Amino acid sequence: MFIGIIFLIIALFAIIVAFRQRKDRIWFILLAVITLFLSWNQAGTYARHRAFHRENINSTKVITKVNSSAKKLATSLKTKNSHLATGLSSKSASLKKKAGKLHMAIAQYQSKASQTRTQSTDQSQLANKTFSGQQTILVNQNQPDFTSRDLATTRGAWQTYGNLDHYNRVTAANALLNKRLMPTQAREELDVDPTGWHNKKTANGWLYNRCHLIGYQLTGQNNNAKNLMTGTRSLNDPEMTVYENKVADYLKASKTHYVRYRVTPIFRGSELVARGIQMEGQSIGSNAIHFNVYIFNVESGYTINYQTGTSVKK
Repeated sequence: MFIGIIFLIIALFAIIVAFRQRKDRIWFILLAVITLFLSWNQAGTYARHRAFHRENINSTKVITKVNSSAKKLATSLKTKNSHLATGLSSKSASLKKKAGKLHMAIAQYQSKASQTRTQSTDQSQLANKTFSGQQTILVNQNQPDFTSRDLATTRGAWQTYGNLDHYNRVTAANALLNKRLMPTQAREELDVDPTGWHNKKTANGWLYNRCHLIGYQLTGQNNNAKNLMTGTRSLNDPEMTVYENKVADYLKASKTHYVRYRVTPIFRGSELVARGIQMEGQSIGSNAIHFNVYIFNVESGYTINYQTGTSVKK
């Protein structure tokens, strides 16, 4: 720009001199034209340079703007990826937790199934035993078959009675006994007739009793069809009563005493009268109560038809 101005001044000076001195006017005019041309060319170069500079500035602004947009997009994508990663991590942890629970449930089911198979085998073996003069015998060396979960007291005292089977027979009765379950009212007369109930008079009273699986003195259950079976007088008393009295005395001694208790009638095939019962008891926190026995459902001097409940005197 500065050079163009100098050329322009020289051109003007040459024109003035040419007009004042007519001598060599043509050379001055020629010099002035050349100077003007150079000035014009220099001005054009300057203009182009300015335009190029502005374009560069604009390009820089565009590039800067594009770079800024790209950075914002990258930041946004990074944030989204971070959120997705957090979500996936949370879902992964949730799935792992669910998988752990599923594995635990499967393990518990397998354990329970194994225990059920073992109990079924034990019950089948008991059902096939033959009475040989001793009415009460030990099972599993007198060790009750309760798991640590069976012995838990977190629920407090409770009692449950299995549903009648497809022959209308009683099934197992379970309880966590405590003093608070024991009855405070007088016992009512029984009127439920369990399967195989064909009673008859004997010299010592009656052949059969309506036997409570869990004795009335322990839970107060009376006319509960799920807790009554056809049992001989000797099965009910003295054989079952011996164990029931021991448990009752222990419970009465303290309201903090608990006993896990289970009574299972043992049937053979489709017979309506049980061959016997299995009684299990375990005091919580001690071995004050500790037994696992099988009592034959027999009566001296009588032959019982277990299929129907009828009997004949020997």
